[in-house]
Amino acid sequence: MKIKEVRALTIDVTPRPTTTPRSPSRANTLEMNRPVNRYPEARGHGFPRMWQRAAVVVTAEDGTWGFGLTVHSNPVVSIINDHFAPALVGQNCMATEKLWDMMARMSMAYGPAGLASYALSAVDVALWDLKGKLLGRPVYELLGGPQKERIFCYATGFDTEWYLELGFKATKIFTPWGPQDGLDGLHKNVELVARTRELVGDQVELMLDCWMSTDVDYTLRLAELVRPYRLRWIEEFVAPERLDEYQAVRSRLPWQTLAAGEHWYLPHTFAAAASRRLVDIFQPDILWCGGITGVVKICHLAEAMGIEVIPHAGMNYPFGQHLAYAMPAVTWGERSEGVSPPGVPLAEMTRLPGTPAIENGYLVPSDAPGFGLEITQEWIAEHAV
Repeated sequence: MKIKEVRALTIDVTPRPTTTPRSPSRANTLEMNRPVNRYPEARGHGFPRMWQRAAVVVTAEDGTWGFGLTVHSNPVVSIINDHFAPALVGQNCMATEKLWDMMARMSMAYGPAGLASYALSAVDVALWDLKGKLLGRPVYELLGGPQKERIFCYATGFDTEWYLELGFKATKIFTPWGPQDGLDGLHKNVELVARTRELVGDQVELMLDCWMSTDVDYTLRLAELVRPYRLRWIEEFVAPERLDEYQAVRSRLPWQTLAAGEHWYLPHTFAAAASRRLVDIFQPDILWCGGITGVVKICHLAEAMGIEVIPHAGMNYPFGQHLAYAMPAVTWGERSEGVSPPGVPLAEMTRLPGTPAIENGYLVPSDAPGFGLEITQEWIAEHAV
């Protein structure tokens, strides 16, 4: 079966829950520290919020179509429609390895990592959705079948009490302050970790996300100060491309579990990190770093090296759910993007119809063909921007 059309568009998939929150989310008062916060005049511009999601529809000759998604719509839509699509039309839609390699090679002139990787990821997951629909099987079966009975999930954000009420047994918070906030900010981060540990107790795992916003010295000082609070891991503590700084932190914090990979793109960076054992946990985002095809490669690499894989935002969409269900290297699943405001059921916060919601801290993917998405072309047109 050949590809008839590849079409990318900007889409708004913002959840619209019907339940009124019983209290405001703490995300309204606390915000993760971002690298650009070093410059006060640029605060609030650390993420291109004017760019929405990019959706991809890959249609086969018989009219069957698959759906993919990613972020950074404006440039990503252009890369897909102007560069990838003309080369993919007419190709065998089952040849996911070949098509992934084609897109990676096509984008080498401007760098297959970064924005090109987002574009590649969206097309790849659409191809896997299409493949599953054509074969009448869920994607996790195409990846080898279920490896676990259910996926253990954790929640990321500042509404810790609500996450405990929802049944999560693990939670992650961000550092709201960074090096630019001096010693006062450092101690505020420590106090936040201490309060959260007191709140969750000893039977709930607690993690800390620095989101690329610290440096080696700050990471070392922070890790020592929060050591009494038994963090499961500290993640993304320096800029993603600075592997030597990861090495410096690794060599001086042998006792602390470290994680990274949300902003590493394609398997090559993960291979370099694995060869130097820079972190203990890889966190690739399926919609950013190469789609299903790319993350399967990363999972096999990690499994061979004895490294855990806990994909970034893996439980937010069916794409990560199916991969986590099938891959032995994947141990946990993350629910992020705000999770849900206090009092709002998780089922009302799904962005794509057909996405299973986490129940009492666990999730089982849909067994419908492809990723089990319950969307139509009409739904896509209604949500197009």
